[in-house]
Amino acid sequence: MKKLVLAAALAAAASTASAGNLAEPIVEAPVVVEQTTSSSSGILVPLLLLVLVGAAVASS
Repeated sequence: MKKLVLAAALAAAASTASAGNLAEPIVEAPVVVEQTTSSSSGILVPLLLLVLVGAAVASS
């Protein structure tokens, strides 16, 4: 009985001791995704506003 308990204890100790890994952990860098906006979309609204104001001035 003592040998069975000793064998179980050694098996448990051996399994936890060999559970680690000798290879270095792989650390993945976070991926940064930048959204690209075209310059035409930034100038489109002011140009449209300018055209509407010009049309309103011309009609009055």
